[in-house]
Amino acid sequence: MIGISKLYMGQAEASDPLRYGRRSADLPSHLLQFSKDKKPIVVWNITQRCNLKCRHCYAAGEADVSKELTHEEALRAIDGFAAFGCPVLLFSGGEPFIREDILELASVARQKGLRVVFSTNGTCITPEIAKRIAEIGVSYVGISIDGVQATHDAFRGVPGAYARSLNAIRYCREAGVKVGLRVTLTRANVREIPAIFQLMRDERIPRICLYHLVYTGRGSEIRSEDLTHEESRAAVDCIINETRRSFEMGHPLEVLTVDNHCDAPYLWMRMCQEGKPNTDDVLRLLRMNGGNSSGHGLSCVSWDGTVYPDQFWRDKPLGNVKERPFGEIWGNPPEGSLLQQLREKPLHVTGRCKTCRFLSLCGGNFRARAEAATGELWGEDPACYLTDEEIAGTLPTPTHEGEQ
Repeated sequence: MIGISKLYMGQAEASDPLRYGRRSADLPSHLLQFSKDKKPIVVWNITQRCNLKCRHCYAAGEADVSKELTHEEALRAIDGFAAFGCPVLLFSGGEPFIREDILELASVARQKGLRVVFSTNGTCITPEIAKRIAEIGVSYVGISIDGVQATHDAFRGVPGAYARSLNAIRYCREAGVKVGLRVTLTRANVREIPAIFQLMRDERIPRICLYHLVYTGRGSEIRSEDLTHEESRAAVDCIINETRRSFEMGHPLEVLTVDNHCDAPYLWMRMCQEGKPNTDDVLRLLRMNGGNSSGHGLSCVSWDGTVYPDQFWRDKPLGNVKERPFGEIWGNPPEGSLLQQLREKPLHVTGRCKTCRFLSLCGGNFRARAEAATGELWGEDPACYLTDEEIAGTLPTPTHEGEQ
Protein backbone atom coordinates (compact mmCIF):
# COMPACT_ATOMS: atom_id res chain seq x y z
CA MET A 1 0.00 0.00 0.00
CA ILE A 2 1.28 3.46 -0.95
CA GLY A 3 0.00 6.16 1.38
CA ILE A 4 -0.69 9.13 -0.88
CA SER A 5 -2.16 11.23 1.93
CA LYS A 6 0.67 10.34 4.30
CA LEU A 7 3.53 10.90 1.87
CA TYR A 8 2.24 13.68 -0.36
CA MET A 9 0.20 15.62 2.23
CA GLY A 10 2.15 14.69 5.38
CA GLN A 11 -0.87 13.38 7.27
CA ALA A 12 -0.23 11.09 10.26
CA GLU A 13 -2.39 7.97 10.02
CA ALA A 14 -3.35 5.10 12.32
CA SER A 15 -1.71 2.45 10.13
CA ASP A 16 1.69 4.19 9.98
CA PRO A 17 3.34 1.76 12.44
CA LEU A 18 2.26 -1.19 10.28
CA ARG A 19 3.26 0.42 7.02
CA TYR A 20 6.56 2.00 8.04
CA GLY A 21 7.54 0.50 11.38
CA ARG A 22 7.79 -3.26 10.88
CA ARG A 23 10.89 -3.49 8.74
CA SER A 24 14.07 -4.33 10.57
CA ALA A 25 16.20 -1.20 10.62
CA ASP A 26 19.47 -3.09 10.98
CA LEU A 27 19.15 -5.00 7.71
CA PRO A 28 20.55 -3.68 4.42
CA SER A 29 17.76 -1.92 2.53
CA HIS A 30 18.56 -3.79 -0.69
CA LEU A 31 17.66 -7.12 0.97
CA LEU A 32 14.14 -5.97 1.88
CA GLN A 33 13.91 -8.63 4.58
CA PHE A 34 11.80 -8.59 7.68
CA SER A 35 13.45 -9.62 10.92
CA LYS A 36 12.20 -12.86 12.42
CA ASP A 37 10.13 -11.19 15.11
CA LYS A 38 8.06 -9.20 12.60
CA LYS A 39 4.70 -10.85 12.01
CA PRO A 40 2.37 -10.67 8.99
CA ILE A 41 -1.06 -9.22 8.47
CA VAL A 42 -3.44 -12.14 7.77
CA VAL A 43 -6.04 -11.84 5.01
CA TRP A 44 -8.54 -14.55 5.91
CA ASN A 45 -10.89 -15.59 3.11
CA ILE A 46 -13.29 -17.00 5.63
CA THR A 47 -15.76 -18.20 2.98
CA GLN A 48 -15.87 -18.55 -0.79
CA ARG A 49 -19.61 -17.94 -0.83
CA CYS A 50 -20.76 -14.61 -2.21
CA ASN A 51 -24.02 -12.91 -3.20
CA LEU A 52 -22.45 -10.86 -6.02
CA LYS A 53 -20.72 -11.76 -9.30
CA CYS A 54 -17.82 -9.33 -9.41
CA ARG A 55 -15.93 -9.34 -12.69
CA HIS A 56 -12.51 -9.05 -11.08
CA CYS A 57 -12.88 -11.46 -8.13
CA TYR A 58 -9.67 -13.32 -7.31
CA ALA A 59 -11.54 -15.86 -5.15
CA ALA A 60 -14.21 -16.77 -7.71
CA GLY A 61 -15.14 -20.40 -8.14
CA GLU A 62 -17.75 -22.98 -7.25
CA ALA A 63 -18.29 -22.49 -3.52
CA ASP A 64 -18.36 -25.71 -1.50
CA VAL A 65 -19.49 -25.10 2.08
CA SER A 66 -18.21 -28.53 3.11
CA LYS A 67 -14.65 -27.33 2.43
CA GLU A 68 -14.91 -24.35 4.77
CA LEU A 69 -13.29 -24.50 8.18
CA THR A 70 -15.79 -25.53 10.82
CA HIS A 71 -16.50 -23.17 13.69
CA GLU A 72 -14.15 -25.12 15.95
CA GLU A 73 -11.40 -25.20 13.31
CA ALA A 74 -11.77 -21.47 12.80
CA LEU A 75 -11.42 -20.87 16.53
CA ARG A 76 -8.22 -22.92 16.59
CA ALA A 77 -6.94 -20.90 13.64
CA ILE A 78 -7.57 -17.68 15.56
CA ASP A 79 -5.64 -19.12 18.50
CA GLY A 80 -2.75 -19.73 16.11
CA PHE A 81 -2.83 -16.20 14.68
CA ALA A 82 -2.86 -14.71 18.17
CA ALA A 83 -0.14 -17.01 19.48
CA PHE A 84 2.14 -16.05 16.58
CA GLY A 85 1.55 -12.35 17.22
CA CYS A 86 -0.13 -11.39 13.94
CA PRO A 87 -1.01 -7.69 14.25
CA VAL A 88 -4.13 -7.62 12.04
CA LEU A 89 -6.75 -10.18 11.03
CA LEU A 90 -8.64 -9.07 7.93
CA PHE A 91 -11.85 -11.04 7.33
CA SER A 92 -12.59 -11.27 3.61
CA GLY A 93 -14.33 -13.69 1.26
CA GLY A 94 -16.23 -14.32 -0.92
CA GLU A 95 -18.49 -12.21 1.21
CA PRO A 96 -17.55 -12.65 4.88
CA PHE A 97 -20.96 -11.67 6.24
CA ILE A 98 -22.56 -14.64 4.50
CA ARG A 99 -20.82 -16.87 7.03
CA GLU A 100 -23.24 -17.34 9.91
CA ASP A 101 -20.68 -17.22 12.73
CA ILE A 102 -18.65 -14.30 11.38
CA LEU A 103 -19.43 -11.88 14.19
CA GLU A 104 -18.66 -14.48 16.85
CA LEU A 105 -15.32 -15.23 15.20
CA ALA A 106 -14.54 -11.51 15.01
CA SER A 107 -15.42 -11.12 18.68
CA VAL A 108 -13.15 -13.98 19.71
CA ALA A 109 -10.31 -12.52 17.62
CA ARG A 110 -10.70 -9.19 19.39
CA GLN A 111 -10.71 -10.92 22.77
CA LYS A 112 -7.43 -12.59 21.77
CA GLY A 113 -5.89 -9.17 21.15
CA LEU A 114 -6.01 -9.13 17.36
CA ARG A 115 -6.90 -5.99 15.47
CA VAL A 116 -9.92 -6.97 13.35
CA VAL A 117 -10.75 -5.52 9.93
CA PHE A 118 -13.44 -6.42 7.38
CA SER A 119 -13.28 -6.35 3.59
CA THR A 120 -16.84 -6.66 2.32
CA ASN A 121 -19.23 -5.67 -0.44
CA GLY A 122 -21.45 -4.31 2.34
CA THR A 123 -24.72 -5.62 0.96
CA CYS A 124 -25.37 -7.82 4.01
CA ILE A 125 -24.73 -5.12 6.61
CA THR A 126 -27.84 -3.90 8.42
CA PRO A 127 -28.06 -1.23 11.13
CA GLU A 128 -28.10 -4.03 13.71
CA ILE A 129 -24.99 -5.67 12.27
CA ALA A 130 -23.22 -2.31 12.16
CA LYS A 131 -23.97 -1.78 15.84
CA ARG A 132 -22.64 -5.24 16.65
CA ILE A 133 -19.46 -4.51 14.66
CA ALA A 134 -18.99 -1.40 16.80
CA GLU A 135 -19.59 -3.33 20.03
CA ILE A 136 -16.98 -5.92 19.09
CA GLY A 137 -14.41 -3.20 18.54
CA VAL A 138 -13.68 -3.77 14.85
CA SER A 139 -11.04 -1.27 13.72
CA TYR A 140 -12.20 -0.73 10.16
CA VAL A 141 -14.69 -1.87 7.53
CA GLY A 142 -13.67 -1.52 3.87
CA ILE A 143 -16.63 -1.56 1.49
CA SER A 144 -16.30 -1.99 -2.26
CA ILE A 145 -17.55 0.84 -4.46
CA ASP A 146 -16.31 0.75 -8.05
CA GLY A 147 -17.76 3.92 -9.53
CA VAL A 148 -21.11 5.63 -9.92
CA GLN A 149 -24.23 3.51 -9.52
CA ALA A 150 -24.54 2.13 -13.05
CA THR A 151 -20.82 1.35 -13.31
CA HIS A 152 -20.72 -0.31 -9.92
CA ASP A 153 -23.78 -2.48 -10.48
CA ALA A 154 -22.46 -3.62 -13.87
CA PHE A 155 -19.04 -4.42 -12.38
CA ARG A 156 -20.53 -6.29 -9.42
CA GLY A 157 -23.04 -8.17 -11.56
CA VAL A 158 -26.19 -7.50 -9.47
CA PRO A 159 -28.61 -4.57 -9.91
CA GLY A 160 -29.12 -2.61 -6.71
CA ALA A 161 -25.73 -3.55 -5.24
CA TYR A 162 -24.57 0.08 -5.20
CA ALA A 163 -27.53 1.29 -3.13
CA ARG A 164 -27.10 -1.52 -0.60
CA SER A 165 -23.36 -0.90 -0.29
CA LEU A 166 -23.90 2.83 0.17
CA ASN A 167 -26.47 2.12 2.88
CA ALA A 168 -23.91 -0.10 4.64
CA ILE A 169 -21.42 2.77 4.63
CA ARG A 170 -24.02 4.98 6.28
CA TYR A 171 -24.96 2.32 8.84
CA CYS A 172 -21.32 1.87 9.84
CA ARG A 173 -20.71 5.60 10.03
CA GLU A 174 -23.81 6.09 12.19
CA ALA A 175 -22.68 3.26 14.49
CA GLY A 176 -19.32 4.93 14.98
CA VAL A 177 -17.32 2.39 12.94
CA LYS A 178 -14.48 3.67 10.76
CA VAL A 179 -15.47 2.85 7.19
CA GLY A 180 -13.81 3.36 3.83
CA LEU A 181 -14.00 2.53 0.15
CA ARG A 182 -12.24 -0.19 -1.84
CA VAL A 183 -11.99 0.49 -5.58
CA THR A 184 -10.50 -1.74 -8.29
CA LEU A 185 -9.32 0.37 -11.22
CA THR A 186 -10.09 -0.67 -14.80
CA ARG A 187 -10.83 1.19 -18.01
CA ALA A 188 -14.52 0.97 -17.13
CA ASN A 189 -14.24 3.20 -14.06
CA VAL A 190 -10.94 5.08 -14.13
CA ARG A 191 -12.61 8.27 -15.39
CA GLU A 192 -14.89 8.19 -12.35
CA ILE A 193 -12.10 8.76 -9.82
CA PRO A 194 -13.19 12.41 -9.30
CA ALA A 195 -16.80 11.27 -8.77
CA ILE A 196 -15.67 8.70 -6.21
CA PHE A 197 -13.75 11.36 -4.29
CA GLN A 198 -16.82 13.60 -4.41
CA LEU A 199 -18.87 10.75 -2.96
CA MET A 200 -16.39 10.53 -0.10
CA ARG A 201 -16.72 14.21 0.63
CA ASP A 202 -20.51 14.10 0.40
CA GLU A 203 -20.85 11.04 2.63
CA ARG A 204 -18.02 11.93 5.04
CA ILE A 205 -16.11 8.74 4.21
CA PRO A 206 -12.59 9.14 5.63
CA ARG A 207 -10.56 6.48 3.79
CA ILE A 208 -10.10 4.94 0.34
CA CYS A 209 -7.91 2.18 -1.12
CA LEU A 210 -7.61 2.17 -4.90
CA TYR A 211 -6.45 -1.22 -6.22
CA HIS A 212 -4.64 -1.96 -9.45
CA LEU A 213 -5.97 -5.08 -11.20
CA VAL A 214 -4.26 -8.42 -10.51
CA TYR A 215 -4.68 -11.17 -13.12
CA THR A 216 -6.01 -14.01 -10.97
CA GLY A 217 -9.47 -15.56 -10.62
CA ARG A 218 -11.96 -13.65 -12.73
CA GLY A 219 -9.39 -10.87 -12.90
CA SER A 220 -7.46 -12.97 -15.40
CA GLU A 221 -10.48 -12.85 -17.73
CA ILE A 222 -10.55 -9.05 -17.91
CA ARG A 223 -6.85 -8.40 -18.34
CA SER A 224 -7.69 -6.55 -21.58
CA GLU A 225 -9.56 -4.01 -19.43
CA ASP A 226 -6.50 -3.24 -17.32
CA LEU A 227 -5.05 0.24 -17.63
CA THR A 228 -2.23 0.88 -20.06
CA HIS A 229 0.97 2.34 -18.66
CA GLU A 230 -0.08 5.81 -19.75
CA GLU A 231 -3.53 5.36 -18.20
CA SER A 232 -1.99 4.12 -14.95
CA ARG A 233 0.23 7.18 -14.70
CA ALA A 234 -2.72 9.45 -15.42
CA ALA A 235 -4.83 7.62 -12.82
CA VAL A 236 -2.18 8.02 -10.12
CA ASP A 237 -1.83 11.71 -11.00
CA CYS A 238 -5.60 12.08 -10.73
CA ILE A 239 -5.60 10.36 -7.33
CA ILE A 240 -2.84 12.65 -6.08
CA ASN A 241 -4.65 15.72 -7.39
CA GLU A 242 -7.98 14.69 -5.87
CA THR A 243 -6.27 14.00 -2.55
CA ARG A 244 -4.75 17.48 -2.52
CA ARG A 245 -8.05 19.02 -3.60
CA SER A 246 -9.90 17.33 -0.74
CA PHE A 247 -7.38 18.64 1.78
CA GLU A 248 -7.66 22.13 0.34
CA MET A 249 -11.46 21.93 0.60
CA GLY A 250 -11.23 21.06 4.30
CA HIS A 251 -11.93 17.33 3.82
CA PRO A 252 -8.65 15.53 4.63
CA LEU A 253 -8.85 11.90 3.53
CA GLU A 254 -6.70 8.84 4.03
CA VAL A 255 -5.81 7.75 0.48
CA LEU A 256 -3.83 4.67 -0.52
CA THR A 257 -3.03 2.91 -3.78
CA VAL A 258 -2.59 -0.86 -3.68
CA ASP A 259 -1.05 -3.69 -5.70
CA ASN A 260 1.21 -1.73 -8.04
CA HIS A 261 4.28 -0.75 -6.07
CA CYS A 262 5.86 1.36 -8.77
CA ASP A 263 3.36 3.95 -7.54
CA ALA A 264 5.94 4.63 -4.80
CA PRO A 265 8.84 5.83 -6.98
CA TYR A 266 6.38 7.57 -9.31
CA LEU A 267 5.00 9.57 -6.38
CA TRP A 268 8.50 10.38 -5.16
CA MET A 269 9.65 11.55 -8.60
CA ARG A 270 6.60 13.78 -8.92
CA MET A 271 7.31 15.29 -5.51
CA CYS A 272 10.91 15.97 -6.54
CA GLN A 273 9.74 17.64 -9.76
CA GLU A 274 7.34 19.81 -7.77
CA GLY A 275 10.11 20.87 -5.40
CA LYS A 276 8.44 19.42 -2.31
CA PRO A 277 10.56 20.08 0.79
CA ASN A 278 10.13 16.62 2.36
CA THR A 279 11.35 14.31 -0.40
CA ASP A 280 14.22 12.92 1.71
CA ASP A 281 11.77 11.94 4.44
CA VAL A 282 9.42 10.40 1.89
CA LEU A 283 12.26 8.39 0.38
CA ARG A 284 13.18 7.10 3.82
CA LEU A 285 9.60 6.03 4.54
CA LEU A 286 9.24 4.32 1.18
CA ARG A 287 12.43 2.35 1.83
CA MET A 288 11.09 1.35 5.24
CA ASN A 289 7.86 0.22 3.61
CA GLY A 290 9.80 -1.73 1.00
CA GLY A 291 6.97 -2.28 -1.48
CA ASN A 292 5.36 -5.66 -2.01
CA SER A 293 5.35 -7.77 1.16
CA SER A 294 3.81 -11.04 -0.04
CA GLY A 295 5.28 -13.88 1.99
CA HIS A 296 6.68 -11.77 4.82
CA GLY A 297 4.50 -8.82 5.89
CA LEU A 298 1.35 -10.16 4.21
CA SER A 299 -0.20 -13.63 4.34
CA CYS A 300 -3.44 -15.28 3.30
CA VAL A 301 -5.49 -18.12 4.77
CA SER A 302 -8.20 -19.60 2.60
CA TRP A 303 -11.69 -20.87 3.46
CA ASP A 304 -10.34 -24.43 3.68
CA GLY A 305 -7.42 -23.44 5.92
CA THR A 306 -4.71 -23.39 3.24
CA VAL A 307 -2.01 -20.77 3.81
CA TYR A 308 -0.70 -18.76 0.83
CA PRO A 309 1.91 -15.98 0.43
CA ASP A 310 -0.92 -13.56 -0.44
CA GLN A 311 -4.57 -13.65 -1.42
CA PHE A 312 -3.91 -13.71 -5.17
CA TRP A 313 -1.45 -16.61 -5.35
CA ARG A 314 -3.76 -19.65 -5.21
CA ASP A 315 -1.28 -22.08 -6.72
CA LYS A 316 1.35 -21.61 -4.00
CA PRO A 317 0.07 -23.50 -0.91
CA LEU A 318 2.38 -23.40 2.09
CA GLY A 319 0.47 -25.60 4.53
CA ASN A 320 -2.90 -25.81 6.26
CA VAL A 321 -3.94 -24.47 9.66
CA LYS A 322 -6.07 -27.59 10.21
CA GLU A 323 -2.84 -29.57 10.31
CA ARG A 324 -0.33 -27.15 11.87
CA PRO A 325 -0.60 -23.83 13.70
CA PHE A 326 -0.10 -20.79 11.51
CA GLY A 327 3.16 -19.86 13.21
CA GLU A 328 4.75 -23.22 12.39
CA ILE A 329 3.86 -22.77 8.73
CA TRP A 330 4.95 -19.14 8.46
CA GLY A 331 7.93 -18.90 10.77
CA ASN A 332 11.48 -20.00 9.93
CA PRO A 333 10.84 -21.34 6.41
CA PRO A 334 13.11 -24.11 5.12
CA GLU A 335 16.21 -23.28 3.10
CA GLY A 336 15.32 -22.68 -0.54
CA SER A 337 11.57 -22.57 0.08
CA LEU A 338 9.31 -20.06 -1.63
CA LEU A 339 8.79 -18.16 1.62
CA GLN A 340 12.51 -17.79 2.13
CA GLN A 341 12.99 -16.62 -1.45
CA LEU A 342 10.20 -14.05 -1.09
CA ARG A 343 11.94 -12.68 1.98
CA GLU A 344 15.10 -12.14 -0.03
CA LYS A 345 13.28 -11.25 -3.24
CA PRO A 346 15.78 -8.73 -4.66
CA LEU A 347 18.29 -11.56 -4.97
CA HIS A 348 15.98 -13.40 -7.37
CA VAL A 349 14.11 -10.88 -9.55
CA THR A 350 15.17 -10.65 -13.19
CA GLY A 351 14.97 -8.25 -16.13
CA ARG A 352 14.56 -4.55 -15.48
CA CYS A 353 13.74 -5.21 -11.82
CA LYS A 354 17.23 -6.56 -11.13
CA THR A 355 19.00 -3.29 -11.93
CA CYS A 356 16.19 -0.84 -11.16
CA ARG A 357 17.30 1.98 -8.87
CA PHE A 358 13.89 1.79 -7.18
CA LEU A 359 14.01 -1.88 -6.20
CA SER A 360 14.28 -1.01 -2.50
CA LEU A 361 11.10 1.07 -2.82
CA CYS A 362 8.85 -1.31 -4.77
CA GLY A 363 10.28 -4.71 -3.81
CA GLY A 364 9.99 -6.13 -7.31
CA ASN A 365 6.27 -5.42 -7.50
CA PHE A 366 3.63 -8.18 -7.62
CA ARG A 367 4.95 -11.70 -8.21
CA ALA A 368 1.48 -13.21 -8.76
CA ARG A 369 0.77 -10.76 -11.60
CA ALA A 370 4.25 -11.20 -13.07
CA GLU A 371 3.90 -14.98 -13.10
CA ALA A 372 0.37 -14.82 -14.54
CA ALA A 373 1.57 -12.61 -17.38
CA THR A 374 4.98 -14.11 -18.14
CA GLY A 375 4.88 -17.63 -16.75
CA GLU A 376 8.01 -16.82 -14.75
CA LEU A 377 7.96 -16.50 -10.98
CA TRP A 378 10.73 -13.90 -10.99
CA GLY A 379 9.83 -12.24 -14.30
CA GLU A 380 8.95 -8.58 -14.73
CA ASP A 381 5.56 -7.35 -13.56
CA PRO A 382 3.92 -5.97 -16.73
CA ALA A 383 2.02 -3.39 -14.69
CA CYS A 384 5.22 -1.45 -13.95
CA TYR A 385 4.76 1.77 -15.90
CA LEU A 386 8.13 3.37 -15.17
CA THR A 387 10.22 4.10 -18.26
CA ASP A 388 13.69 2.71 -18.86
CA GLU A 389 15.06 6.21 -18.36
CA GLU A 390 13.30 6.54 -15.00
CA ILE A 391 14.66 3.29 -13.60
CA ALA A 392 18.22 3.76 -14.86
CA GLY A 393 21.17 4.96 -12.82
CA THR A 394 21.61 5.25 -9.07
CA LEU A 395 19.09 6.69 -6.68
CA PRO A 396 19.88 10.40 -6.30
CA THR A 397 19.48 12.45 -3.17
CA PRO A 398 16.77 15.09 -3.60
CA THR A 399 18.01 18.66 -3.62
CA HIS A 400 14.76 20.40 -2.73
CA GLU A 401 15.19 20.67 1.03
CA GLY A 402 13.80 23.95 2.29
CA GLU A 403 12.16 24.88 -1.01
CA GLN A 404 8.43 25.36 -1.41
